[in-house]
Amino acid sequence: MSARNPGTVLDLKKICKVRVNPQSVLKRAQRIQGQKTPKKQWQTAWLLNAVTCIDLTTLAGDDTPSNVHRLSMKAIQPVRYDLLKKIDMHDKGITTAAVCVYPSRVADAVKSLKAANSTLPVASVATGFPAGQTPLETRLQEVRMAVADGAAEIDIVINRTLALTGQWEAMYDEIRQFREACGDAHMKTILAIGELGTFTNVYKASMVAMMAGSDFIKTSTGKEAVNATYPVAIVMMRAIRDYFLYTGYKVGFKPAGGIRTAQESLVWLNLVKEELGNDWLCPHLFRLGASSLLADIERQIYHQVTGQYAAYHEMPMA
Repeated sequence: MSARNPGTVLDLKKICKVRVNPQSVLKRAQRIQGQKTPKKQWQTAWLLNAVTCIDLTTLAGDDTPSNVHRLSMKAIQPVRYDLLKKIDMHDKGITTAAVCVYPSRVADAVKSLKAANSTLPVASVATGFPAGQTPLETRLQEVRMAVADGAAEIDIVINRTLALTGQWEAMYDEIRQFREACGDAHMKTILAIGELGTFTNVYKASMVAMMAGSDFIKTSTGKEAVNATYPVAIVMMRAIRDYFLYTGYKVGFKPAGGIRTAQESLVWLNLVKEELGNDWLCPHLFRLGASSLLADIERQIYHQVTGQYAAYHEMPMA
């Protein structure tokens, strides 16, 4: 992870005067989707970079210690060894960025990774995920318990009511408390952009979250009707860029929800490269929240190596 973002004093005057031009944002998003992506061996290199930025996630009601263990093992060896060997990448230490689970499964993931002698971090969602509608003390306790069980990263959700009603000071205060509860763990703040209404609200929520000390801002829980979209991502990245110019601190970006294909991951990498620069093209500052994306990336790498497409059952389960 990058250096911790200490946050700043809430600058309400700066936040309240912000207005986002929706037409310009949509035009920029349309252009990024129309751009060509790398092909052949260059595509494989980009896809392997995407793999190292994935927070391999399981957030299902039927999660058990056994499927968390399987996910942890997949995170350690995300692409088949024989495929990596053929492109001379088998000894480069390629893993996903983290394993992401519910707080009650953190101990299971930590145990599995420790048994495999892996230092891969465990990320936990918290603060009443996905709705964030539980009492504040309950949300804080959830963060503390996840950290106590070994989570190195905490994905918190904001209280959307505060954002929708313009209570930016109250939202800032809540996030500061979550930051404190995280202790040494890095904090990613989920904005749930599908429920914020406007691009202007997304920008304001992004700035408040960063001012309150978020190390990453994340688009969605993956449980909303609208998740990671390119227009919203552009707004969030412009906020990250503005915050960097304002404070000198680099805050990470994590799109999550609905990212399923290798082609989409290439578009996301290209967007980050153009909007934020090469410094952000690493797991310290960019993550992809995904559960099924890895399987498709592995199929594309299989195709690049063998010239054929593998059936999904030929790939180890992602």
